[in-house]
Amino acid sequence: MPVNNDEIAQLFEDMAVLLEMNGDSVFKIRAYQRAARTIENLSFSLDKAVHDGTDLKTIPGVGKAISDKIRELLSTGQVSTHQKLLTELPEGVLDLMAIPGIGPKSAMLFAQELGVNTVEALEAAVNDGRVASLPRMGKKAADAVARHIRSMPAKDQRTPIGQALSLAEEIGGALRQECPGLGQLFPAGSLRRWEETIGDIDLVGTAAQPEQIGNALTSLPIIREVLVHGPSKTSVVAEPGIQVDLRIGEPDSFGAMLQYFTGSQQHNLRLRDYANHMGLSLNEYGITDLKTGKVERFPDEVSFYARLGLPYVPPELRLGLWEMEAAIEGRLPSLVQETDLRGDLHLHSDWSDGQDPIEVMIQAAVDQNYEYMALTDHSSGLGIANGLSNERLSQQIQVLRTLQSKYSIAILCGSEVDIRADGTLDYPDELLAQLDVVVASVHSAMGQDSQTMTARIMKAMAHPAVTIIGHLSTRLLGSRQPVEFDVDAVLQAARDTGTALEINSAPERLDLKDTHAYRARELGVPLVVSTDSHHHSGLTNRRFGVAVARRAWCEPGHILNTLPRDQFLSFIRSPKPERMGVFAAASKGEGSP
Repeated sequence: MPVNNDEIAQLFEDMAVLLEMNGDSVFKIRAYQRAARTIENLSFSLDKAVHDGTDLKTIPGVGKAISDKIRELLSTGQVSTHQKLLTELPEGVLDLMAIPGIGPKSAMLFAQELGVNTVEALEAAVNDGRVASLPRMGKKAADAVARHIRSMPAKDQRTPIGQALSLAEEIGGALRQECPGLGQLFPAGSLRRWEETIGDIDLVGTAAQPEQIGNALTSLPIIREVLVHGPSKTSVVAEPGIQVDLRIGEPDSFGAMLQYFTGSQQHNLRLRDYANHMGLSLNEYGITDLKTGKVERFPDEVSFYARLGLPYVPPELRLGLWEMEAAIEGRLPSLVQETDLRGDLHLHSDWSDGQDPIEVMIQAAVDQNYEYMALTDHSSGLGIANGLSNERLSQQIQVLRTLQSKYSIAILCGSEVDIRADGTLDYPDELLAQLDVVVASVHSAMGQDSQTMTARIMKAMAHPAVTIIGHLSTRLLGSRQPVEFDVDAVLQAARDTGTALEINSAPERLDLKDTHAYRARELGVPLVVSTDSHHHSGLTNRRFGVAVARRAWCEPGHILNTLPRDQFLSFIRSPKPERMGVFAAASKGEGSP
């Protein structure tokens, strides 16, 4: 049975790990890692290349030693060096390293000292205290191992979308500057689907001379390694270590190419099965009639989907879940867009931890053509953010009221108020009552158990002054795990209390996440897309929050700050028990009650 490139790449990835456990040369380890990355992205089968007599050493990152091992694997089904490394290490070490946060040294410690060789066995060793009893471990470290095991489904080495998109735009801009002949150029893959983390960056485009585009990519100063460089596909590693795959195709088949490389894999599989039932097959070049063999090409995705009798499916929905049924039945949502937003309700100034004066932040909102905005500097409990004391907040309210006469945009007095550990708020009720918008957020005591955290958030929601719960899970992508809470209970409480939930557009947060926003939408909870900006430039980050809302199938009527000014003001000025009715009526276009 042929061995595919992914299996070959995985073997070299495993060998790199095994060498690291043995304390081998860092250069050898990196060579195997580089070979694995290269092989994963080859556009041809190594099995077929060997069969055809191709010199594998012509492949970047594949020297004689790697080439010999590939040939050995394809001819014998194994690599002797790999087998030898496996026999020198305890059984199951690689399985233990599948756990987030468990590196080679820890995996070796658990395997050698405890004799565990599976995730389940390690979990049992945590529960019965054996892990905590190990040298240099203790209960705190054991608890961390338990958390890592629980978080295994979220394990990845992926890049937060904010970093990936910034890099993709930088590369795209540089290619356009260097290559006047570059036609269309789009991100594809998980980046175009606006997933919160990105494995690598896929770029697809068109050009009369595709070789020039690949040459330009490999010559950019931010490129530190070239993995594959061919006439139509180039793969590189860009600083700070993100792989970029560039594919250049023909303009008349660009629609099929963009659709194919946008994915997701599950969406494409379902679309392929749907096409097969119509007597058609799909690939990156077009749609083929299985009876005649005729290939139809499509310059854009709209015509590609139309050939299948389907409406255009927005990339954010292409998950292989429910979008195909919705498309077939004509039920795809009219997704919210950036231009639907009428205001930003989470902005900071230099009165707390923002970088710009109040008027600069107001002007930034005006520049977005907003009808209203809320200044929400931190409360005093968050000392590290220069939170406002009671006196300073009162002063700021007066400043904002005075500034209103200078602007047509509605300037709302607000605060991001800390939810204390017991669920109470950081300002007295009489001061909170003077605010137009209260964004209540958790910033401390994040290690509370689920039951305590759930009760804490729900208590804050029940407060009559709380308009919005900010960044509900408190997560920071790639650096801080979300707090534990009962999601369904909290979302239901938001609906019952008339409390809006924020989709925080800061690219390091994206909180609510898409699945939570999806469930909130189903329950009818008002959602708010705000930026949590600490600088005037941050307001443009709304695109990230809008993308989360789109992945949650949100239409404009699901987002509170798409309401026109008068309807929005009617919502926030209504007593909380009445707000759900106000929101429902406004979302249906019935106007202000």
